[in-house]
Amino acid sequence: VSPPVPPPVPPPVASAEAPPLLREFRGVWVATVGNMDWPSKRTLSTAEQQAELRALFDRAEALRLNAVIFQVRPAGDALYDSRIEPWSEFLTGTQGKRPDPFWDPLQFAIDEAHARGMELHAWFNPYRAGFTRGKSPLAKNHLARTHPALVSRYGSYLWMDPGEPAVRERTVRVVLDVVKRYDVDGIHFDDYFYPYPENDRRGRELPFADARSWQKYRRAGGRLSRADWRRENVNVLVRELDEQIHKTKPWVRFGISPFGIWRPGFPAQVRGFDAYEKLYADARHWLREGWVDYVVPQLYWPTTKQGQAYPVLLDWWAQENVRQRHLWPGNFTSRAGMPGASAFPVSDLLEQIRLTRLQPLASGNVHFSMTSFLKNQAGMNDTLRVGPYRAAALPPATPWLKAPPPPQPTPHVVQARDGMALRLTPDGRSAPWQWLVRLRTDTAWITMLLPGATSRWTIPASLSPTKVTVSALNRVGTESAPVSLSLPSASTSSPAERPR
Repeated sequence: VSPPVPPPVPPPVASAEAPPLLREFRGVWVATVGNMDWPSKRTLSTAEQQAELRALFDRAEALRLNAVIFQVRPAGDALYDSRIEPWSEFLTGTQGKRPDPFWDPLQFAIDEAHARGMELHAWFNPYRAGFTRGKSPLAKNHLARTHPALVSRYGSYLWMDPGEPAVRERTVRVVLDVVKRYDVDGIHFDDYFYPYPENDRRGRELPFADARSWQKYRRAGGRLSRADWRRENVNVLVRELDEQIHKTKPWVRFGISPFGIWRPGFPAQVRGFDAYEKLYADARHWLREGWVDYVVPQLYWPTTKQGQAYPVLLDWWAQENVRQRHLWPGNFTSRAGMPGASAFPVSDLLEQIRLTRLQPLASGNVHFSMTSFLKNQAGMNDTLRVGPYRAAALPPATPWLKAPPPPQPTPHVVQARDGMALRLTPDGRSAPWQWLVRLRTDTAWITMLLPGATSRWTIPASLSPTKVTVSALNRVGTESAPVSLSLPSASTSSPAERPR
């Protein structure tokens, strides 16, 4: 399925050759927990859920976003046809209940994203097991019922114990099941590792119930402090997922979105929550070791915020990016243009995007969350479309991951019933992951991203293009050399002009 042709993008491009296309990750989180972004209600029919999800992708496409991070495991459950964990109550209203009529939201989301030339990253929570105020009872196959010793109550949550090897094995098994069975482009974790601290009625911080696993570690001869042991539990999970995901499918990207402050005092003027000490998440270590293909630090503060200024934190994360992995800061877009003390104007969101583009070791942004774009709060969508997102962009390539090189295209222009068509064939037997088609009109270059399975594409007669340039992309975003064709005014074919 070919995505619709976008309108011409000003300003006009005078060059006869297609200019380089911007490489920038433009992602958005779609949260399913608590029905935050989708589905809007747990009582929707299958048709209504599908219509909402399709409209969501239509909006993302209209904003020229190129990636959706779709939450599929909010709390030891699944918004896909899992063979391990129960269906989420956020989908059907009752945990363990299949959709009726049956459908698979993850597969649907992948199809909708790829038809539009967008990436789909599956978003998992590794340890959260449920909510004490859940709307339905836990299903029979939920971990808290099949292995209750691995799960404990913590404040308003049920939480898996990261110190138990069986919990880590469960998380890895769940993730790899999705990697094997679904054509996802990435696997994504957010900032929830050990739980955010909760207090009792007297305001005292509640202790996390991991005494059993801690004592087992000590009896086995473990010498780490309890805090270091907790961090190592998370480190082992991250390292193992990095290895196993890429062993299963080498081109699938693995990314994490940690809390935006690694530790207060890094850099010196930064103040705030200590994720290293409270969540036991050593995100700097993962980045320095290269265990993630991308990191999305949640820089949820405006550019002028004292103690947590966006540009200061962005530069710190860039300095720690010694292996030059993808750095795509997360933005609290839902606060842009809204009332309240923690909100900021839409102009500050634009400034955050501008500062990201100025940082050489950063190459995109991820927006939290999709609801803000569905509302178009304070005209934010319009501002983005005529501003920083006025032109299309490709996600940055990931050259350290393995994938077959893209084939060299051998396009031909052929006569079609309503004008001209482009016949797309690879130089060889293997089709590319995507075709990048650039059309030269009188006023601009127009960019199209087509699925690699596309073999014939009708050129819209209304555009009256004079030239077309075609290149191929593989699964890690590597682009082939382009091939250019001059388009005749009559419906005749033209030989390819290979660049020298």
